[in-house]
Amino acid sequence: FYDVFLWDQTLPLWVYLQAFTIMDQNRDGFIDKNDLRDTFAALGRLNVKQEEIDEMLKEASGPINFTVFLTMFGEKLKGADPEETILNAFKVFDPEGKGILKKEYVTEMLTTQADRFSAEEMEQMFTAFPPDAAGNLDYRNLVHIITHGEEKDQE
Repeated sequence: FYDVFLWDQTLPLWVYLQAFTIMDQNRDGFIDKNDLRDTFAALGRLNVKQEEIDEMLKEASGPINFTVFLTMFGEKLKGADPEETILNAFKVFDPEGKGILKKEYVTEMLTTQADRFSAEEMEQMFTAFPPDAAGNLDYRNLVHIITHGEEKDQE
């Protein structure tokens, strides 16, 4: 199953394992409709329609264990632009599509969820990518720097 990711290793395998673990809310080794509903709730989407969840589950070839999860991600990301993929991850936390996130919110998410950042890692990140005077992190520019190594030209 690992061959799925040989075409593009923009993210290491542990990132996918961590995502799977976060979504497998009941820790039974499979992602089911209750896990998806709980994951959406954790992200602030409380009124997800059952049809939407059913459609997501239909995309799998069977019960969603880690192998199936990897295959599904591989199919979704194959040929995807790494910049767009990372941007989409940030957009989950920016439902209004403003392109910015509050420094406090980013700090809370990265220090309390999944593979938690230490205070030192947060300091390093905000030194490298400082928020503006209002405390906003321009994640579009951050993603551009991560994927291109330089700041976007200001238009």
